[in-house]
Amino acid sequence: MLGIFESHAHFDDEAFDGDREELISSLPLNGIEYVINVGSNLKTSKKSLDFADKYPFIYAAVGAHPDDVRNLDDAKITRIRQLAKNEKCVAIGEVGLDYHYENDDETKYLQAKYFKAQLDIAKEEKLPVIVHSRDAANDNLTIMKEYPSLGGVIHCFSYSLEIALEYIKMGYHIGVGGAVTFKNSKKLCHVVENIPLEKILLETDCPYMAPVPFRGKRNSSLYLPYVVQKIAEIKDVSPQTVIEVTNKNAREVFFKKDRIIKELNHLKGNR
Repeated sequence: MLGIFESHAHFDDEAFDGDREELISSLPLNGIEYVINVGSNLKTSKKSLDFADKYPFIYAAVGAHPDDVRNLDDAKITRIRQLAKNEKCVAIGEVGLDYHYENDDETKYLQAKYFKAQLDIAKEEKLPVIVHSRDAANDNLTIMKEYPSLGGVIHCFSYSLEIALEYIKMGYHIGVGGAVTFKNSKKLCHVVENIPLEKILLETDCPYMAPVPFRGKRNSSLYLPYVVQKIAEIKDVSPQTVIEVTNKNAREVFFKKDRIIKELNHLKGNR
């Protein structure tokens, strides 16, 4: 029986400094089969790879969040490219555009420049991308259309059904987390209802975006069953169906490297 595949966590965050090892070690015992820890800058990308090295069920995504672009330069992009070659790096992310706090021309230029630079890395390394897009729907979609064959996930999806379907046509999946349980999540619930379950990935963005009844508190992968339950209600399927289908979806997106496929087949054979 498949467990939950957590496609977007930030266990490197200082919110976990007090109990990180204990919490991470408890995940497999609580039905969390795989975790992708996602970098938001060079430091956290390295930390994600450290976690992946330490814990067999954790994999890493490396990249720089759009909020980090003023700290980037060509040397750091080169370093991200080097990190992406690690055997347990399964994606470039999280990368994208975010105009929520700053939307001046210089910010837009820098975000687009480094977004494309990291999409180039994904293309070179044949890796999917974990895309952050906030208040930047049109520009984000325009850039991603320049990279039609990458695939990946639109993290913490917050746009319309029409945009979701556009991304799905391009081969991307839709990341759904705690926000789907919020009272004001009618738009996201509408998206979940009207896209195939085969195009949904489970995520937390922990320590952020905790689902109801923990909204406002520290989030973790342990709260994903609440997301599963809500999706199951919307799609009128069993929670186990949600878990198994989204697990399969995530493995198809992220576990493409030959070495990882061989490793998983070996583990499966030993069960």
